[in-house]
Amino acid sequence: MDQNSKIRENYGHRRQPALGKAMPVTALLLNLEVNPMDYRRSDGGSEVLEEDDKPPQLFSVTDEPPSPDEEDFRPPNHYSEDPKLSGHSQRDTPCANCLRMAPDHLTDRNSAINEMCQRLCGPECRQPQGLTLDGFRQDFLRQYEIAEAVAKTSAMTSTVQMKQRLAARKLEIEKEMDDQMGGASPHNDINLGQSSASAATGEFEFEPPRDLLLYLVRMGSFNSAPKINNVDSQDDGLELPTGLSTFALLQHVQQLRGGGIEQPSLLTRGFLKPLLVHEDVADGLRCLQLNSLSRVCSAPVEGDASQNIRLLQWNILSQTLGQHNDGFVRCPEEALTWEHRKYLIVQEILQNQPDVICLQEVDHFKFLQTVLGSQNYAGIFFPKPDSPCLYIEQNNGPDGCAIFYKRDKLELQGYDTRILEVWRVQSNQVAIAARLRMRSSGREFCVATTHLKARHGALLAKLRNEQGRDLIRFVKQFAGETPLLLCGDFNAEPVEPIYATILGCDLLRLGSAYADVKLDREEILQPSEDVAEFVSDSMKREPPYTTWKIREEGEECHTIDYVFYTPDRLKIKNCLDFPAGEQIGKNRTPSYQYPSDHFSLVCDFELLPSMENGKESDGENETEAEGSKHGSIQ
Repeated sequence: MDQNSKIRENYGHRRQPALGKAMPVTALLLNLEVNPMDYRRSDGGSEVLEEDDKPPQLFSVTDEPPSPDEEDFRPPNHYSEDPKLSGHSQRDTPCANCLRMAPDHLTDRNSAINEMCQRLCGPECRQPQGLTLDGFRQDFLRQYEIAEAVAKTSAMTSTVQMKQRLAARKLEIEKEMDDQMGGASPHNDINLGQSSASAATGEFEFEPPRDLLLYLVRMGSFNSAPKINNVDSQDDGLELPTGLSTFALLQHVQQLRGGGIEQPSLLTRGFLKPLLVHEDVADGLRCLQLNSLSRVCSAPVEGDASQNIRLLQWNILSQTLGQHNDGFVRCPEEALTWEHRKYLIVQEILQNQPDVICLQEVDHFKFLQTVLGSQNYAGIFFPKPDSPCLYIEQNNGPDGCAIFYKRDKLELQGYDTRILEVWRVQSNQVAIAARLRMRSSGREFCVATTHLKARHGALLAKLRNEQGRDLIRFVKQFAGETPLLLCGDFNAEPVEPIYATILGCDLLRLGSAYADVKLDREEILQPSEDVAEFVSDSMKREPPYTTWKIREEGEECHTIDYVFYTPDRLKIKNCLDFPAGEQIGKNRTPSYQYPSDHFSLVCDFELLPSMENGKESDGENETEAEGSKHGSIQ
């Protein structure tokens, strides 16, 4: 038998061994020549890597990484490789680079060697000349150790290396605890320009080495595994009866899901504001009743129903990643199959009857386009430039973000897409913005969606914040003064800097729908003049979780999905509540009753007319509202 025929398919690093292994970040930074034998694919050559082989390591992740304080500390490799940088053989003599006496091509700020030397040389290297590591460099040293550990665990090929992942997480937790013990206040930096203001106050705007940055922004897909450029074709044979109403379509897909066997029903959810029950309860409500499906309805319609907008925001979970990569250890294999999940996704979307649908981790766009198209929806899809799906066998093409809108109610005026940048370097995260026009009144609004970088840690939180800054610039340029709905999976809890960056930005003047839904209108329009207090109050009102899952590393219950909106032009009327823990079940999500590890966010808004000279105006010319209580932008 041919040797290649014995190679198992590449199902990712969680359930089955992957073919490739990630390049160590230190090798990227220092341009080290690595042994190609360490990265040889398991489907070629005379020697096949075993499943439990460890990836190349420059230090043991199970132990604490080396630090300058340890006795056996040795300087970075460039000391011995380049004598021009070396000082005296004694460690108490600074190197030429630390004294800024090295050649110009090595002392240039863009030099990776210079960056590494400045950040990783020990205190002993500087003390004789009065040179010491200031706060930001000490902080970076610890962050670099975390990034190193995370990098080495980013392509684990089996559960044998669990201890290595836990060791990396331990470093992150210790770093976060150190920050808390230091009394660090929430970071409300909303300056989207250059760091001149920060420099004036003595704060250094950190920008990591380009090679490290390139690794971090692509972590999860930037590896040496072979790319498998499949296309979205798994649903090409889908056929649906024509002319089905929403009710009939949901009954049809329920039968397809069951295959003649009764299946568990989708989780039932209600809206946060209670309904006013009276004899004609269906009057003025948007509801959909099915025998075995959730009954979902909104609050009574106030005013002109044609100005109401229902938005559904949802990370639907990439099929390729969810089934082969994400490690949902408590979810039955059958519940993760596309045949089971796809009809539950349709049910969750259509039973809520949204006008606008914003989705993330979409890797079956054709399926959604076909099914939702039968209900008069049109869609826009923008994939990630280097989707991690493409490194897994049997993928259905790259995952990305999508926006759908109801064509009989809304008209697309234009849209734009962007690959988000971090310190002027393109990342692997994307955003879509669309301008929509209400057919009944001619009023316009914009909707934008994104999916920011995942993973925990202080350095990754900084990266997400920089992505958020770029997102704000992109959305503001596209939307102008038009009312805005900005939603997505931000992969950040409210305490992270990105939350304050978005809410504290005077360019957009946004509020959070789920945080504001139970407030009086007067409280929303007259927030605290103190930006930090305004942000703090908002984060306290966010729901306790939008995702609840169990992975190999343990149980995760976080609020990381949001719907932000323009309070002075959009009135929040209601939001869909989240199921309780006992309703979700001890195995959490995804499950037989719910197809994703994220819950959908459904919000009802009323689009208000613009104000010109104190008077309402339905025209296209809009002016900026006065009296903003948000922070200013430099």
